[in-house]
Amino acid sequence: MRGHPLTTLFCVLALLAIPPKAEAQALRKVHATIPALTESSITFFIAREKGFWRDEGLDVELIVTRAATSIQAVIAGNVEFGTAGGSALLPITRGLPMTFLFTTFNRANFSLYAKSQIRSVQELKGKRIGISSFGSGPDSLVRDFLNDQGIDGGRDATILAVGSGTERFIALKTGTVDAAMLSPSAYIMAEEAGFRELFSFVKQGDYVYLQGGVITRNNLLKSEPVLAEKFIRGSLKALLYLQTNRPETISILSRALKIKQDIATRIYDEIRPGLTQDGTVNEEQQRKSLAPFLERTGSKEPPSLQKIFDFSITRKVLTELKAKK
Repeated sequence: MRGHPLTTLFCVLALLAIPPKAEAQALRKVHATIPALTESSITFFIAREKGFWRDEGLDVELIVTRAATSIQAVIAGNVEFGTAGGSALLPITRGLPMTFLFTTFNRANFSLYAKSQIRSVQELKGKRIGISSFGSGPDSLVRDFLNDQGIDGGRDATILAVGSGTERFIALKTGTVDAAMLSPSAYIMAEEAGFRELFSFVKQGDYVYLQGGVITRNNLLKSEPVLAEKFIRGSLKALLYLQTNRPETISILSRALKIKQDIATRIYDEIRPGLTQDGTVNEEQQRKSLAPFLERTGSKEPPSLQKIFDFSITRKVLTELKAKK
């Protein structure tokens, strides 16, 4: 007996409304932290928007949280991955069981800006300098830089934790601080407001700083190596996309940060020199990235690089991607 035409139509529409069973079953919910909605997380914005993680069967939720909280969440198992960059190195050197797997940048996307009347780094003596939080990457980076200039960041100048992103620019603009470590989206505003750039870390290759990195706890690497590989593969695809698709990346940056296209264009061009080629850094760069943190811990013997960095998954994935062209 033939079915009624309307009954057949309703059955077809019902089937179309059901998501493919394979996709629904395959996607695994994964949580990853990002330190702030800034250009340093561009790789992860791309991986999410272009579906590179979804291609790996992962439904990744990006959670904005500060570096210290991110590290605690990774260790506690509340999230699978953290994307705090250099700020993760200090707790790892102190023995926390985490590993650094991947990095988008090997230079810091920061510039040191000051009030217009401050014309040199030496004039920062006796002044207040804004960073995101104590123990963060910008904190260690600026202390290391000041030390190289003969300025003790704890005694000759006051370091103040004033927040992330544009909060540091606001602190500079309102006079809470005399200088601040600013990311591109903030220092573009600082320039327009008449503040002076004293030093650009992204333009100077002397300071190795890892941003847009991926960390995870060691027991996850042992228990779920396939998950780690899938997350890294999606991230590495995004990094390669970032390097070779300027117009599309600028559009993604504009949407992610809710900024105008011309501002996103300038930010892309500012951060481009600091990108790694393949998500890894060599041993010399690894040692340089650790230097300011080791100085703060007072370690006489540097820890084994193998206990901190493991780029083997990233290199394996890169080899596979090259083979597939």
